[in-house]
Amino acid sequence: MGADWSVDSWRSKPIRQVPHYPDEAKLHDAEAALRAFPPLVFAGEARNLKDRLAKVADGRAFLLQGGDCAESFAEFTANNIRDTFKVLLQMAVVLTFAGSCPIVKVGRMAGQFAKPRSSPNETVDGVELPSYRGDIVNGIEFDAARRAPDPDRLVRAYNQSAATLNLLRAFAQGGFADLHQLHRWNLDFVADSPLGEQYKELSDRIGETLSFMEACGLTGNSVSQIRETEFYTSHEALLLWYEEALTRQDSLTDQWYDCSAHMLWIGDRTRQPDGAHVEFLRGVKNPIGIKCGPTSNPDELLRVIDILNPDNEPGRMTLVVRMGHDKVLEHLPPLIRAIEREGRIVVWSCDPMHGNTIKAESGYKTRPFDRILIEVRRFFEVHEAEGSYAGGVHIEMTGQDVTECMGGAQAISDTALSERYHTHCDPRLNASQSLELSFLIADFLKAQRVGNRKSIAAAS
Repeated sequence: MGADWSVDSWRSKPIRQVPHYPDEAKLHDAEAALRAFPPLVFAGEARNLKDRLAKVADGRAFLLQGGDCAESFAEFTANNIRDTFKVLLQMAVVLTFAGSCPIVKVGRMAGQFAKPRSSPNETVDGVELPSYRGDIVNGIEFDAARRAPDPDRLVRAYNQSAATLNLLRAFAQGGFADLHQLHRWNLDFVADSPLGEQYKELSDRIGETLSFMEACGLTGNSVSQIRETEFYTSHEALLLWYEEALTRQDSLTDQWYDCSAHMLWIGDRTRQPDGAHVEFLRGVKNPIGIKCGPTSNPDELLRVIDILNPDNEPGRMTLVVRMGHDKVLEHLPPLIRAIEREGRIVVWSCDPMHGNTIKAESGYKTRPFDRILIEVRRFFEVHEAEGSYAGGVHIEMTGQDVTECMGGAQAISDTALSERYHTHCDPRLNASQSLELSFLIADFLKAQRVGNRKSIAAAS
């Protein structure tokens, strides 16, 4: 961290993708309230995540990052949190079994409220209002009063994040994540699908393994990894008033951590080297992600990485690639070659969602599942060809039985999108589609593991 950095030095830099708050006094009051609140996460937890991600960067683990496109105040229920957590656990088990490596689980939860927008305003029937930027900023209803950015929403988002984290910690450490509960993690609408049967077969095999381990004296009481799991949170660090107010100086190291989440990322629209978002995140010690789209320039990306991670610390940087299924083969190899050439240590993660958004004939914004699968497949193929490690996946998903992304084992059609289209922003994979994706990735991880073993054997 440079000597010229401070928690508010971002305020002197050009900034994009943030709202204009008409009542500055009210904004200052909300910031003051947040500064007085307890941290949502702790510096030691963020350091633990960085250690786990260092193993991913080294090819010894895999990153699973997923959750809501944009959390909402209206759909905040314990059941929704539980069901999303269940699906992530299922996916992690599938990937662990196939890859024979640890799965680092990071949720887009407990803080993923703000969304960048392509336009600051929206026009309906000749009426122009500010665009909806997520519940932490304004309301989704097309109404002048609801669309006005309201600083009180910052405090409400904090309170909801605190409650969400409390529940996630209880699920992760309180027995819900015990591997003996594998069968109970299945949601009803998934259990009745072909994927449910595939998952049941996997659960049975793991259950047999657990029975054997118990016979050898290895139980949940003696091996904590059997009965509990590590789970971390993340969100895009978009609203810097919120992020600054929750940044704390660690009493053990004197380093600064953004205690709103364990991991923060910079979006494809806010990764300018001289911008406010890069300026803020260069001074906090959390693991950091950068979204990399088809417009990412290798030289500029290296410049941003060097600003954010000048010491090239393993586990600090995750590059979240979001190219689109038809662009990944062209645009990903130059990025990989530049990073490899300069010796930068990063985690490569695939976001197959954002580059594959289309408008269906029905008028709904959707993401065809076959395009999502193609981008993931090509992501792994490019890394295999370049000799680099495909280390993670980053998806927008939910445990609810929504119909937002077309295709998948449920064969969701254009006409079916309207049945349960609940998202406040972008279309999400439902539990069945998420599990289907995890089985596909599992095949790649298995092939990657076999390839590594052959390489080791050949070298020896």
